[in-house]
Amino acid sequence: MTGGERTLPEVEDTEALGRELAAGLAAGDLVILDGPLGAGKTALTRGIAAGLGVQGRVSSPTFIIAREHRPGAPGKPGLVHVDAYRLGGLDDLDALDLDTDLEDCVVVVEWGEGVAERLTDRHLMVRLRRAEGADVRTAQWRWVEA
Repeated sequence: MTGGERTLPEVEDTEALGRELAAGLAAGDLVILDGPLGAGKTALTRGIAAGLGVQGRVSSPTFIIAREHRPGAPGKPGLVHVDAYRLGGLDDLDALDLDTDLEDCVVVVEWGEGVAERLTDRHLMVRLRRAEGADVRTAQWRWVEA
């Protein structure tokens, strides 16, 4: 999937999009999620994790900053799920050593725009929005070259 846009009326739709996006991801890929609180960033990551077949329950890494999920099968990538909201900047990001994780994993960074792009030469940018006064979300995604 090179890019697109979709309306996501239910959480299940957000997770399904994540599974679809995962089909085009491999170890070394960076996914940056942008969107306000409640836009579906963690739900999308749950779908990506399911699509990759990684181990462990996916929940928001807000308090631990980064959570690693091991591959579910040999030769498959793991997943590192990062919440950059509380990071103080590039030094904090560097301290997570995500460059090393990118060798074997897909790295998904919530709140990562403006911070995480420098980790790779290209990344998948996913913008999630929630309609005012409604529980319907929209997603726009595209690959971005550095």
